[in-house]
Amino acid sequence: MNEAHSQNQASPSDGDPAADSPAGEPGPSRRSVLWTAGAAGAGLGLGGLTAGHAAAASPARGPAAAPGAAAPAAKGKTMIGVPFEPRSTVRVGIIGLGNRGGSMIDLFLAVPGVRVVALCDPVKEKTARAAKKVTDAGQPAPAVYANGEEDFVHLCARGDIDFVYAATPWDRHFDMAATALRHGKHVGVECPLALRLDQLWELVDLSERTRRHCFQMENCCYGRNEMRVLRMAHAGLFGDLLHGAGAYNHDLRGMMFDPEYYEGPWRRLWHTRLRGDLYPTHGFGPVANYMDVNRGDRAVRIASFGTPALGLAAYRKEHMPPGDPSWKESYIESDRTISLVQTAKGRVIRLEHDVSTPHPYSRINSLGGTKGVFEDYPERIYIEPDHSNDEWGDFGKYAEWDHWLWKEHANPPGGHGGMDYMLVFRMMQCMRLGLVPDFDVYDAATWTAPVPLSDASLKAGGAPQEIPDFTRGHWKKARPGMDSEKPAE
Repeated sequence: MNEAHSQNQASPSDGDPAADSPAGEPGPSRRSVLWTAGAAGAGLGLGGLTAGHAAAASPARGPAAAPGAAAPAAKGKTMIGVPFEPRSTVRVGIIGLGNRGGSMIDLFLAVPGVRVVALCDPVKEKTARAAKKVTDAGQPAPAVYANGEEDFVHLCARGDIDFVYAATPWDRHFDMAATALRHGKHVGVECPLALRLDQLWELVDLSERTRRHCFQMENCCYGRNEMRVLRMAHAGLFGDLLHGAGAYNHDLRGMMFDPEYYEGPWRRLWHTRLRGDLYPTHGFGPVANYMDVNRGDRAVRIASFGTPALGLAAYRKEHMPPGDPSWKESYIESDRTISLVQTAKGRVIRLEHDVSTPHPYSRINSLGGTKGVFEDYPERIYIEPDHSNDEWGDFGKYAEWDHWLWKEHANPPGGHGGMDYMLVFRMMQCMRLGLVPDFDVYDAATWTAPVPLSDASLKAGGAPQEIPDFTRGHWKKARPGMDSEKPAE
């Protein structure tokens, strides 16, 4: 979106492709060289950070740490409430220039006070195309790293980069984030942050040890409706919050069988490896923000259930010719996965994932409390005393509750209805002004944890799995988040 939203426009060389947007967006880019799993090199780094480098995500291994295991001892101080160092210009390095990274570069270039210093992708044509965008924007020619799939290490080692953005297939996100942190860079990656619990813990530890922020680049948190509901919830319009729901229900069958969209095609192959919710953050992130998860409440357990895996095989039978490589694949990922998350305050969050059956696009985006409820796709609201007779009201009448970002940027550029730009603008603004970021590594780890834990729950017949407290107890204290005040420039 939004990736969440969709995207073909933005793309996925990275990660979310899918970003998918229901509405048509720019076409897919080719990728003849894949980012593949593999360690990015141990012992890189900031002085003293020589701990062993975990291997890149190996789906077959599943969660490496037993669900419910106690939080490991902290190796550094918390990053909660830690501001960026202020700077006049944010110097950015971008790894992955396919559909997603190739479109997000336009937004980095559109934000004042941002300079794109370096680019990395193993496909030289992509780096050349992106480098031209940089010079066309009036910036100096960026350094280019296109010598294989590990050249991103050299980008991260540069001394003139403040922020690394990674938009590559999922199995590389952990390596790239860890490498950037070890080299003293703040880092943001597309969804998901990592694929195993031990990797999530390692990124939390690295963020704390290096004193650098690590983010899930969750654009859906910056959607106009999401930010309006956030402010209304915090103002008490829904009363005491009780339940919420979020999803990534997006028919990706055509794109997953398109050899030029998801090269490899890497995304379809995940349906042969895991059964759980492969893409929870678009739905989980916004609802977690509404409920102040990690800021007074905590997600404590998840139970997941899934349907049979029939959709991709049925699509293949109808659309793919005999002899196509896809005929060698056996799909195990449930066509629809439904998970229930319970919080420390007893609230319930429903998550859904379905990218392999025909249906209209929906992130659900619902929130309910003692005074009423909001539901999206289509947007509608029912809160007392404004509404009665069991008839939905017009959410458009609540525009006064728009977040200041949407009041200041009514028609933002970029994909997914402008949420991509809002994400980049706000993150770069926080870095320039030396502000505390809207969300942090603890949020990133929490929003991503359903990937391995839903898979574990499905394998255990739906048995609940404990969600780690990545904050190590700091969630009990209320603190600011996405519902920010407009800063003085």
